[in-house]
Amino acid sequence: MAWSASQYALFENERTRAVRDLLGAVPPRPVRHATDLGCGPGNSTEVLLQQHGDALVVALDSDQDMLDKARERPRLKVRRVRCELGDIAQWTAPEPQDLILANASLQWLPEHRVLYPHLLRQLSPGGSLAVQTPDNLDEPAHRRMREIASQGPWKAKFSDFSLPERHTAAFYYDLLSPLCTRVDVWRTTYHHPLEGGAQAVVEWFKGSGLRPYLARLDDAERVAFLQLYLQAMEQDYPAATDGKVLLPFPRLFVVATR
Repeated sequence: MAWSASQYALFENERTRAVRDLLGAVPPRPVRHATDLGCGPGNSTEVLLQQHGDALVVALDSDQDMLDKARERPRLKVRRVRCELGDIAQWTAPEPQDLILANASLQWLPEHRVLYPHLLRQLSPGGSLAVQTPDNLDEPAHRRMREIASQGPWKAKFSDFSLPERHTAAFYYDLLSPLCTRVDVWRTTYHHPLEGGAQAVVEWFKGSGLRPYLARLDDAERVAFLQLYLQAMEQDYPAATDGKVLLPFPRLFVVATR
């Protein structure tokens, strides 16, 4: 199921907050070459450019719709930015990178024990790998996806379904610290107030976590799945006193410096 840049961008301000926090923790140094792996609609690349305005930046994504939206951003319409279609799992830098950013992208890929050291090898000495991944599979929003998938009339379609394995902060520290001069790992839970009640929670995850589930269903099944999911979100995410829904969203951050 293809990504929808417009669906993802419905909550761009909330999604971009994490990349600001991530890049703010990167040790300061001149950045000449940088790559944004999984740039999406360009919001993360834009933050990178705000902090490193002289860098030559490649914005890489595997989805054409996302890249088209990134290319439309005025701040990315400069010669030092290249938007490229590509697969992170197959990516190798053409020259050593001073900064590699991966904001909410690597969680879709397997084999982090191999992937992360490979990305470190693309860095120049003193360069940093800055990664943020959602750490919310135990939150009600994700638990309900799994429940509905396993209990509905479509359960046979999910008999072989699994998401790439998620790892702990300790896993990344132990993996990366022998290869780096510094590894900074932390976890933050954002609490996003969303307009529109439980439907807003559904719209949020239609742009991300629901995608692999909906991809296995036909049109009628998607409608039924989403209706059940909305009912579950109404139970799990009641309205706050101002009518908004507060969505807790844990995220794991890693900044590894060679």
